[in-house]
Amino acid sequence: MKRIIAVLLMVLALPAYANEAAPAAQDPVLEQRVMRLTSELRCLVCQNQSLADSHADLAIDLKNQVRSQMQAGKSDAEIREFMVARYGDFVLYRPPLKSTTALLWAGPFLLLAAGGLALGFYLRRRRKRLTESELTPEQRARAEALLHARREGQTR
Repeated sequence: MKRIIAVLLMVLALPAYANEAAPAAQDPVLEQRVMRLTSELRCLVCQNQSLADSHADLAIDLKNQVRSQMQAGKSDAEIREFMVARYGDFVLYRPPLKSTTALLWAGPFLLLAAGGLALGFYLRRRRKRLTESELTPEQRARAEALLHARREGQTR
C-alpha cells in the first residue's frame, strides 16, 4: 500500500517538475548567453524576479522565446528591443533614462531630500518650543519650594 501511494505521489509530481525544467539548448555557450540576458529581464508575473530565476509559465515561455531568437541569430540588443517593444520598459531591470522613466530614476533622491527637509523643519520647531518653554523666575522659585518640601517630607 505504501509503495502504491509513493508511486502515485511521484506521478502527480511529474507535471510540476516538467514545468520547472525548461528545455535547455544543446549548446552550453548559448545557454549561458540565454541565462545572462534573461537575468537582465524582469518576470512580468513575479515582478521581483528575473526571467532567469522565475518558474512562472510566462517566464518559461519568454526564456524559450529568447533562446529561439538567439538560435535564429539575433543579438542581445535586438532581443532586448523586441521585449521592450512588446512589454514596455518595465521588462528591463535597468530601464533607460527617458522622460517616461525620469521619476523612477529621480524618485529615491527626491524622497530623500523631502525627508531631510521635513526632519530639518521638525528639529527647528522643536528647538523653538524648547526655548519658549523656559520657566519664569516665579515658576522656578515655586518649583524649587515644592521640591524642597517634598524632600523634607521624605526625610521625616
